[in-house]
Amino acid sequence: MDLSDDLPPVRRPLFFPVVIATVFLSVIGMSAGLVLGARDKRAAREAQQQQQQQQQQQPEGPVAQPTEGYDARPECREETQRMGADAGATGTLRIALLLRTASTAVWICEDASGRLYYHANRGGEQAPWLERETALFLPDVQRDGDDAYEVRAADGTRFSITPKRLFIVHSDGRQEVQSAIG
Repeated sequence: MDLSDDLPPVRRPLFFPVVIATVFLSVIGMSAGLVLGARDKRAAREAQQQQQQQQQQQPEGPVAQPTEGYDARPECREETQRMGADAGATGTLRIALLLRTASTAVWICEDASGRLYYHANRGGEQAPWLERETALFLPDVQRDGDDAYEVRAADGTRFSITPKRLFIVHSDGRQEVQSAIG
């Protein structure tokens, strides 16, 4: 009989494997914490940016209201109603100003929130209505006094409209005045 047969097996020390496992688990835990922290910071930053964008999109000052007598005014043309709906108009567009010249008819229309739109047709009210050929619709009309309106087209052409005339400054600088008729 050998002495080694009676002795218990040699136990390996557990200290080093436990230390290595602890270090390994600590590294995994710290990595997960860093990833989650970075994700949380990114989410907070995105939420703050969205809030800032919403604040920038909200108009400052009082919200526009339709002018007095809005509900009593006649509705704008059906073509204008469709274009206004596509441009985000609120409710029914009603005529704020209708100007007839020898070659053009111009409608300034107002929606229920007080925003103004320009819609004109070369040849007048009875001429064929072909959007972007004979007809031009423009949002974002600005009131310039009581009965004057101004709007710019995408190409820089500026339209100034009063009950007495349509004044156009074309993008090339050429000016055109059309006086009211009837």
